[in-house]
Amino acid sequence: MIISRAVLHVPAVAVSASLLVVVLVFAPLASASAWQAQPPRASRPTLIAPPPGVQFQQTVQQQQTRDQLQNSQLQQQLHQHVADTAKRPSANNPQLQQQLDQADRDQRDRDRASQQAQLQRAEDAARLPQPQPATASSSHRGS
Repeated sequence: MIISRAVLHVPAVAVSASLLVVVLVFAPLASASAWQAQPPRASRPTLIAPPPGVQFQQTVQQQQTRDQLQNSQLQQQLHQHVADTAKRPSANNPQLQQQLDQADRDQRDRDRASQQAQLQRAEDAARLPQPQPATASSSHRGS
């Protein structure tokens, strides 16, 4: 028994043309769906610079804090120098030396706590909302 099948001969040009049509029809659709499938870009937050008056006030506050900390450090150095000078005559007395060392440690702890409190106050002040100047229309509401 012989099974024959019909072979359809299609010219290669016709296959190429129909393939080209299919590609031209579906290529834009594929690229459009690929474009839509991409996750949206995260938008960057827009930083708004404070008004010049607020910037100036912040700069002044930062400089005052730096100056106060520097002054505090100079006072600590002076105190340490005085303490070192006071220790010289008692170098042979271990009990007095221990008392002076403990007093130095206590003073350094107090100085450190004072500086940290000063920095915390400056940071807290920087976090507070700045008062906004009243507009002319809002000042006449009660009239």
